[in-house]
Amino acid sequence: MQEKETRQESQKQQSVGYKRYSNRRKRYHHKPNQSSNYERKKSSFKKISIVIPLYNEEESVTPLSHDIRKAMSRLNTDYEVIMIDDGSTDASLQQLKEIARTDKRFRYLSFRKNYGKSAALQVGFKAVTGDVVVTMDADLQDDPFEIQNLLKKLEEGYDLCSGWKKKRQDPFIKKISSKFFNFVTRIMSGIKIHDFNCGLKAYKKTVVENVKVYGELHRYIPVLAKWQGFTVTEIPVMHHQRRYGKTKFGISRFFKGFIDLVTVVFVTRYIKRPMHFFGFLGALSSFVGIIILGYLTVLWIQGYPLSNRPMLFLGMLLIIVGVQLFAVGLLGEVIVHNAMDEREYVIKEKS
Repeated sequence: MQEKETRQESQKQQSVGYKRYSNRRKRYHHKPNQSSNYERKKSSFKKISIVIPLYNEEESVTPLSHDIRKAMSRLNTDYEVIMIDDGSTDASLQQLKEIARTDKRFRYLSFRKNYGKSAALQVGFKAVTGDVVVTMDADLQDDPFEIQNLLKKLEEGYDLCSGWKKKRQDPFIKKISSKFFNFVTRIMSGIKIHDFNCGLKAYKKTVVENVKVYGELHRYIPVLAKWQGFTVTEIPVMHHQRRYGKTKFGISRFFKGFIDLVTVVFVTRYIKRPMHFFGFLGALSSFVGIIILGYLTVLWIQGYPLSNRPMLFLGMLLIIVGVQLFAVGLLGEVIVHNAMDEREYVIKEKS
């Protein structure tokens, strides 16, 4: 009996020991990192070009190059990385030179001064050799492992896939201003995506060949592409906190963005039909002016004096402005007619 109890006690201790060991294994088992969730897959695209504009990111470029190599190794596809130094005043250029020296897949271009992100992207677009182009920021907030998901959307038939920083790791004021900016842009452009300014985007090469960016228009590449007839979509992407340096976001960029939004709306909707824009405003102004003068004419017939009526000058001013706007629209139509060129039309296919 005693021997039986001893055997049971021994089995019980072994069982407890196994549970402790099992729990210890579960507790200290290495959790898979984010990159392990991505399947190793060969992309249908022959070569991927990654364009990265940067300004004063000396601490970020080397870690970013390592992350890109890890992410692209899972695609098993030829790729190139073009980094554009936008006139950095720190050691970013030296870091780029070292990266390009050790890995021929990495190339760099360096501006003599700071021209802006749009200029950097435009130069990068001209330098690419791949059949698909991916853009991302150099501050380590964009995740290179999301490139595979962006490419999947292009393989579904879309021409442009934009990232959506659904959970932004940014200061509160930047989150609020970005939401307001994107809301206004959606209303004015008619394109139903949530994050126009996300740096992480994927394009088929035909998009970057036909879309020109300058000033601050890099925010509106989806709008410009949609106007050209390309299909646009978006997917949520991982967004990380900034590790080094400080954000380049400022209140001046916020106001410049809205000025450029007006430019984009005019360029995309009325650049080939300026009379529709200026003619409408001119006709509206003239119509209001005629109504005011008509009302004053009735009062004059009834015997009321008009010498002390400011509305008389307002009505005359509205009619004059309306005629001027109408004339500007006509001049615009003449210029567009004389500048018509077949090369301005984007051809999808031909036999």
